[in-house]
Amino acid sequence: MRRNAFHHNLPMETATPKLEILYRDRWLVAINKPAGLLVHRSRIDTRATEFAVQKLRDQIGQSVFLLHRLDRPTSGVLLFGLDKESARKMGDLFLRHQIEKTYRAIVRGHLPPEGIWDRPLGEKLDPISDAQADTSKPAQSACTAFASHRQWEVPFSAGKYPTSRYCEARFMPRTGRRHQIRRHCNHFAHPIVGDTTHGDRRHNRLFREQLGINRLLLVASSVQFVHPFTGDEVQIESQPGEEYEMAIQKLEQHSIEPG
Repeated sequence: MRRNAFHHNLPMETATPKLEILYRDRWLVAINKPAGLLVHRSRIDTRATEFAVQKLRDQIGQSVFLLHRLDRPTSGVLLFGLDKESARKMGDLFLRHQIEKTYRAIVRGHLPPEGIWDRPLGEKLDPISDAQADTSKPAQSACTAFASHRQWEVPFSAGKYPTSRYCEARFMPRTGRRHQIRRHCNHFAHPIVGDTTHGDRRHNRLFREQLGINRLLLVASSVQFVHPFTGDEVQIESQPGEEYEMAIQKLEQHSIEPG
């Protein structure tokens, strides 16, 4: 049985509405994390006052156990256990790569219809939160499958060409390295729009100035797994949000036929 249940330049934090709960049962709960919300307290931003873990705990009135992470500017499905045993069993599924995660993103250029990027990635450390981490670890295997969904060419220049090309794609990481999708996209010359760390500032500026879009266009769109307690196949999906949908609408509006 299946159950369906950039901003890197973030504005000054204000109180946010209640979290959207995408799925909940006796053992698990999933939310649609908004872009810009930190998952938990971090030295990355000591001024932040709202965090997904504490906000969800207060909203549902019980402890929650974070099962994985999303970068602050990434929105979408975020999973929690509701007790230690649930967290342990779900953790085992993550370790055995038995949880399928799919992301949606708008990237520079036109990707092939489908493919796999297999390129090791070195340990990605944050200079603040990972100040004491081991910096000598060798690069680890990293594999990302992708499928191009739709493509556009718009009459705005981000460099030496008079037009710019973009596409929306789905990314299915087969490993879980930090910033894996963002780093793979950048390495293979298809940076995600709005990525101020691993992206291309020229295309970020184009979207900001020409289209009025100023967020990382990356969404954790679905998570699928076999429930460790019931044996049911569970698929949890999230909507990409107003600004992401607006980006698509504006690309459609300005799209031209290739020359």
